[in-house]
Amino acid sequence: MKRVHPILLLLSLGCQKPAPEESPKPDATKRVSVTRPGSDWPRLLGHNGDGTSPEKGILARWPKEGLKKLWDCKLGQGYAPPVVAQGKIYHFDRFGDNCRLTCRNADNGELIWKYEYPTEYEDMYGYEPGPRAGAVVDGETVFIHGPDGILAAVNNEGKEIWKVDTRKTYHFYKNFFGVGSAPLAFGDLLIVPVGGSPDGPKPFDLRDAKGNGSGIVAFDKKTGVEKYKFSDELASYSSPMLAEFHGKTTVLYFARGGLIGFDPTTGKQRFHYPWRAKIQESVNAANPVVSGNTILLSECYGVGAVALEVKADFTLKELWSDKDAERNEQSLMSHWSTPILDGKYLYGSSGRHTPEGDIRCVELATGKVMWKEPLKSRMTFAKIDGHILAYAEEGTLRLFKPNFEKFEMVAEWKQIPELEYPCWAPPVVSRGLLYLRGKDTLACYELIPSK
Repeated sequence: MKRVHPILLLLSLGCQKPAPEESPKPDATKRVSVTRPGSDWPRLLGHNGDGTSPEKGILARWPKEGLKKLWDCKLGQGYAPPVVAQGKIYHFDRFGDNCRLTCRNADNGELIWKYEYPTEYEDMYGYEPGPRAGAVVDGETVFIHGPDGILAAVNNEGKEIWKVDTRKTYHFYKNFFGVGSAPLAFGDLLIVPVGGSPDGPKPFDLRDAKGNGSGIVAFDKKTGVEKYKFSDELASYSSPMLAEFHGKTTVLYFARGGLIGFDPTTGKQRFHYPWRAKIQESVNAANPVVSGNTILLSECYGVGAVALEVKADFTLKELWSDKDAERNEQSLMSHWSTPILDGKYLYGSSGRHTPEGDIRCVELATGKVMWKEPLKSRMTFAKIDGHILAYAEEGTLRLFKPNFEKFEMVAEWKQIPELEYPCWAPPVVSRGLLYLRGKDTLACYELIPSK
C-alpha cells in the first residue's frame, strides 16, 4: 500500500486524471419509494452527528465472501462521504472541471439527477481536487460546500435554488486542502464555517493568518442571504454540530485554532478553547464528542486529546489533557476519524500515520487508555445494534463489540474487492444498507437482511 502524507478528513493519492462521465442519463422526474424500514443518514456521522444508527437486526456473522453486495458505481474525484434520505443517496464529487452532486436510488444505485458547477480548484499538495465535505440533506433541499468555497442549495429535482461564492464574498486564504467543513442546518439557518481573513497577500506561514469576523456565517436556508456572522477563528476540517448544555442548544465547531461554542439562533459566542498543535502543517479534523456536559477534543499533530466540562456559566474546566504528555503516553490522537462514545468509554482510531494506527478504548472521565489494538491502519466508525463497524483505510471492514476490558472482534472482511485505498470516508448505514466509499467507487451492501 502506497503511503502518503495524510492530514485531512478525507484525502487520497494525487491522481489527477479526469474522472469518467456517467453513462446513464438522469431522469429527475422519477419517483423513489422508501422500501425498507429504518432511519436516514442525512449528514456527516448520521442524523445525530455522532456516528450512531438506531437500527437493529444486523448480520453479525458474515459469510467468508463478505456481505451481500447490492450495487456499486464509479465516482469522480474527491473524498466526501455519501448521505441518505428518503430512499435517495446523494454524493458530491468532481468530474473533469465540474463539481457534481448526484442523486441516486439508494436501493439500486440508479442515477436520478445531477447538479454541477464549474471549478478551477487545485490542491496545494497534489491530492485529488474534488470535494472534501459531504452533502447535507434538510427536508427537500440539499446543501453542498465545495473545496473552492462554493456554497449551494439544490432542490429535490437537482435545480439550483441559490449559490454563494464564500471565498469571493468573505475572502479566505486557501487552506492546506481547500474547504472541508460540511454546513449545519438549524431552523431557518444554514451555519457555515467560512473562516474569512482580511483581503491581502496570503501569509507565508498560515499560522500568521488573521480572521475578519466571518469565522462562522449563518445564511437563510431559503435565500442564501447572510443572517449573522462572528468569530475571527479560521476554518478547519471538522464540521459544526449541535449539543445541549444546561438546557441551552449550542453549536460546537472545532475550528483551526480550537473549539468555539455559540448560540445557533443569534451567533453569540458562549466559549472558546484554544487547541491546536504548534506546527504549521497541522489541522483539526475529527468532530468533538459530547457526553452530558463533557466535551472531548482530539487531534494527532502534537497536543492530542483533552476533556472539558461545560460549567453552568459556560466557562470550561479541563478534566484531563494530553498536552504535556509524551507522544507515546497520549490518550488519543484522532486524525480525521471521530471517536465513538459508548457509555463511559470512547472507541477511536489513534495515530497520525498508517503504521501508528490502532483502535483504542479510552475512559472519557479520566483519559485512561483501557486497551490498544495495533492494527497498523487508520479507521472510521459507525455504531449500530450493540456493535461498532470499523472501516480501515485499505478497505478492510471489522465488526467489534464495545467492551472496555478487551478488543472483542466479531467479524472481519479483509480488503473488500470493490474498494481500493484510500478508504477514508466513514461508513454510512441507512435502512439496513451499508454504504462504503473507496478511492473511486461507492458500494452498497446488505447489513440488515430483508424480511
